[in-house]
Amino acid sequence: MTISLSIGPQNRKSPFFNSTLRDGLKSASIYNHMYFPTTFGDRPAEYDRLLNGVVMWDVSIERQVAFRGTDAVKLARYLTGRNLDDLQTGQGKYVPLCDYHGRLINDPILLPIAKDEIWLSIADSDIKLWVSAVADSLKYQVVVFEPDASPLAVQGPLATPLVADLFGQWIHDLKFFGFRETKLRDIPVILAKSGWSKQGGYEIYLLDENLGENLWSEVKGAGAKYNIGPGAPNYIERLESGLLSFRTDCDETSNPFEFGLGRFIDLDQDQEFIGKAALRKIGEAGVKRKFIGLRIDGPRFDSPPEDRSSIYVNDVYVGYASAAAYSPRLKSNIAVGVIDIRHAIDGEAVLIEFSDLKRTARVTPLPISR
Repeated sequence: MTISLSIGPQNRKSPFFNSTLRDGLKSASIYNHMYFPTTFGDRPAEYDRLLNGVVMWDVSIERQVAFRGTDAVKLARYLTGRNLDDLQTGQGKYVPLCDYHGRLINDPILLPIAKDEIWLSIADSDIKLWVSAVADSLKYQVVVFEPDASPLAVQGPLATPLVADLFGQWIHDLKFFGFRETKLRDIPVILAKSGWSKQGGYEIYLLDENLGENLWSEVKGAGAKYNIGPGAPNYIERLESGLLSFRTDCDETSNPFEFGLGRFIDLDQDQEFIGKAALRKIGEAGVKRKFIGLRIDGPRFDSPPEDRSSIYVNDVYVGYASAAAYSPRLKSNIAVGVIDIRHAIDGEAVLIEFSDLKRTARVTPLPISR
């Protein structure tokens, strides 16, 4: 089914919006109240560039929730169970956020911009409201705001030489999630070694929304010799790599342990944080579900299923497949989902009920490599 996306003031355009239109944007979605490019019309080419070359993505939808003030680090430590004892300006961290019941409510990258300023690069949800409510109710000395920061991702095996051409050899000094504020010509940016793929790359945070077309042009021009092209966070590669998509894969009861995020939660630290008591109880009881991969039998999907799909074992509901697609690399239909821990066994046979058909499948570990 093909439908049109109406453009209006209720959702924001990114600083790169006009550039994406000129370069052939064919479809978009809504994410964090912004228009989110999803394809430029040639999905196989976008997939191939990510795996074998380099691709550029407008990911301005990765909005930043910033808080600045004397209690900035103190607030950050209260918001997440990640131990922040070794927090250093310029080195980001992946930080699961939970509510007071231990339920996962976002999984941002925390960016320590300065000793008194923290950014959270968030997935799709209104976390700014949550952070503001916590900060105000507990009288933290901070100001919560959304900075003028819009990421442009450069991903793929040729991303590093391209970004080195743009910024210089110092980029090799960045650790994963490391970042530095700099300029590209006269364009103020933060360059971070990060991105929502496992193919390697960088995100260039534009710090002046008026210069979006300039930045797009600079990256596109420098990338021409690498055959760069526009694309979007890739649906298939994220399934193959087992990357968590917060709103897609989680439900209202999800906790971080189900998604293998327990290594980012330090229950033994002296620091109090939101959900600590609840997470301790969940940890002691043991997880009841697990985030897994699935290899799906039958003919290849021509297009990804649109809805979350129920999983059954012997006619008993045991979980859901949250996203599925055909993987050219694995030559198989694949999916990720959440399943009862008793059935989260490599090779376990299950039945997936999609909206228009049923398919047999086998559970497989993440990432899906065989």
